[in-house]
Amino acid sequence: MDGGAGQSAILVSMETLDPWAPADPLGEALHFLRMSGAFYCRSELTAPWGLTLPPMPGYMWFHAPTSGQFVLESQDADEQLLRTGDFALVPHGEGHVLRSDATAPAPGILELEREQVSDRYEILRHGGGGTPATLICGAVRFDHPAARNLVAILPAAIRLEAAGSSQPEWMQATLRLMAAEASELRPGGEAVITRLADILVVQAIRSWLETDPAAQTGWLGALQDRQIGRAIALIHREPARPWTVASLARELSMSRSAFAARFTDLVGEPVMHYVARWRMQVALGSLRDGDATVGEVAYQLGYKSEAAFARAFKRVIGVPPGAVRRRSASTVAA
Repeated sequence: MDGGAGQSAILVSMETLDPWAPADPLGEALHFLRMSGAFYCRSELTAPWGLTLPPMPGYMWFHAPTSGQFVLESQDADEQLLRTGDFALVPHGEGHVLRSDATAPAPGILELEREQVSDRYEILRHGGGGTPATLICGAVRFDHPAARNLVAILPAAIRLEAAGSSQPEWMQATLRLMAAEASELRPGGEAVITRLADILVVQAIRSWLETDPAAQTGWLGALQDRQIGRAIALIHREPARPWTVASLARELSMSRSAFAARFTDLVGEPVMHYVARWRMQVALGSLRDGDATVGEVAYQLGYKSEAAFARAFKRVIGVPPGAVRRRSASTVAA
């Protein structure tokens, strides 16, 4: 391997920490909640109105009513009433329904006429002419594997209430700015909306972490454990290091058997399974979003041969790494 541009790019893409990243493992997971949007929609609605949003696996929906109120219905969560200034997440991309009231018809959003402002931004005007409501919706995804791990264990829906927020003033100011950007959509408006949504999404997840007992179990509970959380952070920071159960145990001053048992108990899988899965998630991101070759990714992850890396990648991800690289290259070319 030489020190060319491709290798430099993969070194940068695999750098899982930066100088401003939080020191704690849970903080690191929140640090990587940076979104890329599928699309955003500003809806101008009048009662009675309803919208059925389709499933989008791998994406998170957010809804922010900037005026009026609506009911959010999803298959796996209780019905939620959202008022002006509230913020809702549907983390797992499941189909769900928004209505002005429980009896309003709810056609599929893709069936309704929409004004396409840009490739990723639309305006929807719909309803029966009654009480008005305005909301901003988005379907977004998280590319970093730490973010995907966190999102995977969130509940079916999260609501952040303006009245119940510990910092309602800044939250309302953020929503007002988002509404202003959505209504005018000046140059760079989509980028501003995305960054504001980043803030609101992180705050909604933080609120859930602080108040729901479920956040103290499973992978999240493991992140908050002093020893196992540190082990996870080490794996995340140095995916190419030739980790073993013994070497990780030594880092934590634990016995090999005690560490292995505690890791499996808290995380839900053996430590070396987690190491392999994390490496392949890092590789997937590098192949999909960077310009490194399969060989460069294999080398930077510590594999002695491209073939060994390809076998491990297919076993964990389900497709060969070359297929991901080709798909990424064709998307860039298009």
